Amino acid sequence: MDTYNSQLSGMEVAKASRQFKENRVATMSIAPVGWGDGGGGTTREMTGKAARMASLEGAARVEWKHPDDFFDDAKAELPDPAVWVGELYLELHRGTLTSQHATKALHRWAEQALIEAELWAATAAVRRGTPYPHDELDRLWQLVLLHEFHDILPGTSIAWVHREAVEVLGGVLDDARGISDAARRALAGEGDRRIRFTPTSVGLGAGAVALGAAAVDASDAAATLTEEDGGFRLENELVSILVSAEGLITSAVDRASGRDAIPAGRPANLFQLHQDFPNMWDAWDIDRYYRNRVEDLTGVSSISASVEGGAAVVVVERAFSESRLTQTIVLQPGSRTVLLRNDIDWHETEKLLKLAFPLDVFARETLAETQFGFQRRATHVNTSWEAAKFETSMHRFVLAQEEDFGVALVNDSIYGYDTSREVEGDDVTTTVRLSLLRAPRFPDPETDHGSHEIEVGLVVGADAAIATAEGIRMNALPTEVRGADEVEPLVRVTGPGIVVSSVKLADDRSGDVIVRVYESLGRRTTGEVEVGFPHDGIREVTLIEDELDEPRTGGALNLRPFEVRTLRISRS
Repeated sequence: MDTYNSQLSGMEVAKASRQFKENRVATMSIAPVGWGDGGGGTTREMTGKAARMASLEGAARVEWKHPDDFFDDAKAELPDPAVWVGELYLELHRGTLTSQHATKALHRWAEQALIEAELWAATAAVRRGTPYPHDELDRLWQLVLLHEFHDILPGTSIAWVHREAVEVLGGVLDDARGISDAARRALAGEGDRRIRFTPTSVGLGAGAVALGAAAVDASDAAATLTEEDGGFRLENELVSILVSAEGLITSAVDRASGRDAIPAGRPANLFQLHQDFPNMWDAWDIDRYYRNRVEDLTGVSSISASVEGGAAVVVVERAFSESRLTQTIVLQPGSRTVLLRNDIDWHETEKLLKLAFPLDVFARETLAETQFGFQRRATHVNTSWEAAKFETSMHRFVLAQEEDFGVALVNDSIYGYDTSREVEGDDVTTTVRLSLLRAPRFPDPETDHGSHEIEVGLVVGADAAIATAEGIRMNALPTEVRGADEVEPLVRVTGPGIVVSSVKLADDRSGDVIVRVYESLGRRTTGEVEVGFPHDGIREVTLIEDELDEPRTGGALNLRPFEVRTLRISRS
């Protein structure tokens, strides 16, 4: 019917019958009837139309049926349906990946804060016997999920909705961090040692304990900073980065291979400002022709450099149009990721802010993270389907890669990006641009006006494993507390490509521990779950912790590409 708000009019039913492509092998299709978009559902007028069309000569027959019954009947009629392979890309509403950054950022941060709260509260419950805050965690998760309603998370609600969402999600973030802080202090105990809690199973620093805590040893390691060509060179044992006097990255060398990630004469870390005025659906859409007008933001108000706490730091200030931004470029010792911390005071109208990274990488595709894995997308525009993907989605990273060398961009709060290929002679350059902020006027005339913090990382010499680890690490940084005790993790998971997504206590309040893992690299792998507390066994359950008829048991993991596995560990 081409609508999710069907009124069951004769015209709609006729259109459904006319467009029914499986009519030679099946006899039924489903009509999404009622006022949607959070509205009033099905009305008496609609039920009256359905009654009149139950057996109307010349028209398709209409009947009410439970969705489960419909899908059972449809499967019986079409036991071997065609299967689409690849992305179900909506060629519309691309602006929803970027509009209302504050709402999106707080969702990302609140989700991660709750995952950490579950981890540390579960660890404290098992290790110290502290009460697990079931009711409080449920309350906070329900608030987050409520605000993932389809016009809030996409940034397409009226102004007061987003003001309220920011306020509520900010409260969720504070409360979740409070739960984590209390649990960490209970675990560390009283003392004056620096205890570092690591909430992830990948992207670990030296001396870190995955999903546990260890004392921090003092380190003399430091990145170096020198002046060069009017700008600054930042170096550590892994990478060498040249920042120009305009605050642009003109070179990013992977010291192991000698490869420079930045093509000559094509600086990266370039802010670009576009006119952004879609034909329809202001907050929803980005139209292709926005690229016709672009301003490169190379003007610098000030630039300074220093070494702080072992890190090489360059601070760049820019003013443009009605807005200002301060970017802090940071290279830590032992890291192949250049951090770009952007504080933006945004006051634009109908504009789109991009951050461009031309890369000296012959990438036939990009790998963009989605939940529990990544999506591959071609960088070419050979077909209309590929050309339509001029703005696409990612979560924590996007990776452009050749066979033996790649560059990733990781982030803490954004979702939209675009990719293009430029050919000059024998050279092919892949440009990845991150979408930072928009400024639509409808339905909120001051969308995104105000201050924003957006952190991006340029990962030099990356593959899918490194990109995954660096993306997770940027969103789940270690936390230090003063205490006495190190903390052994509840579980250790080994195996290439296996990521621990969450650790929590079972929702049924039995005290059992739930561990969710997934294969992150798109290939088969094996591993092992080692349990660090007395238990009566490990068995697989569903994503919502229901029992399976024939569950796999034990700690051995044999995962298919991107497989998600939820394990229940019964405490003894």
